[in-house]
Amino acid sequence: MSVILPAVRGALRLQGEVAFTVPDPDLGLGLYAGEPTPAGCHRSWATWTDLADLLGAHLLTPESAGEGRVTVRLRAWGAVPDPDAAGYSPAGGWGRVNKLEDPVFLATFIEALRRVNPPPSGQVLALGVNAGHELDALALAFPGQALQVTGVDLDTEALRAAQAKFPAATFLQQDVNVLPPDLGRFDLVLALSLLQSPGVTQDVLLSALRRHHLSPSGGLILGYPNARYRDGALSYGARLRNFARPDLSLLAADVTNARRGLQKHGFKVFVTGKYEVLLTAIPAQSRTPLNLEL
Repeated sequence: MSVILPAVRGALRLQGEVAFTVPDPDLGLGLYAGEPTPAGCHRSWATWTDLADLLGAHLLTPESAGEGRVTVRLRAWGAVPDPDAAGYSPAGGWGRVNKLEDPVFLATFIEALRRVNPPPSGQVLALGVNAGHELDALALAFPGQALQVTGVDLDTEALRAAQAKFPAATFLQQDVNVLPPDLGRFDLVLALSLLQSPGVTQDVLLSALRRHHLSPSGGLILGYPNARYRDGALSYGARLRNFARPDLSLLAADVTNARRGLQKHGFKVFVTGKYEVLLTAIPAQSRTPLNLEL
């Protein structure tokens, strides 16, 4: 790999696309990367997927090269703006993003929802709800239950789209930093990809939620982005501004601070996920349901 990586990087920079022949990963199942096969050193498809992501490229459909080998092709991401370049309204790039199509997020989100386990007609508060794509997971996690959903966001167009999709829910145009005292208390509070947004102070918001808007048996699910979208691809790793490579220091600090603060106030805390790190907090006396899987 120490030879392959710089060679492929150089070819992508010069030509924007590169093809190379490797042993068929399917024929080396059970081997570790670098172990020998009759066709050469084994490397799994996950290795080539990671290489593509590392170098900012799409992994294209491979072709058989015969004799137990395949041709791997990479094409550099197009020079397109990030989804948030046009804002967060449904008309922008974020309107095309559905996190529930990421199998890791879907599985870990369902697991987190079932870990909180709100009552069948419980109250749900979704902060920074945008167009409400992730709310579809509620019906998957709790089929047949009539959860009462309140969504909060600042974007008018996003709220209009969410209301059209979930007519029975309540959506409010509201700054999460100044939630009204009469908003009520909730059995489940969701804050996905919100707490690291400009203008949001995590400790202040979590304190207000815990004191004023969380029921005694309620739980929270907090989402921290650990990826970015480029040219339709989901690329691993939180990025700091002006950093070319992922740096997880701020994400780790925010997750750690939230975890410590919630544990201090009597919550059991679980941290799961990959492209979005999910922190799930439930009261210490809560019992985790046996079936967490989708």
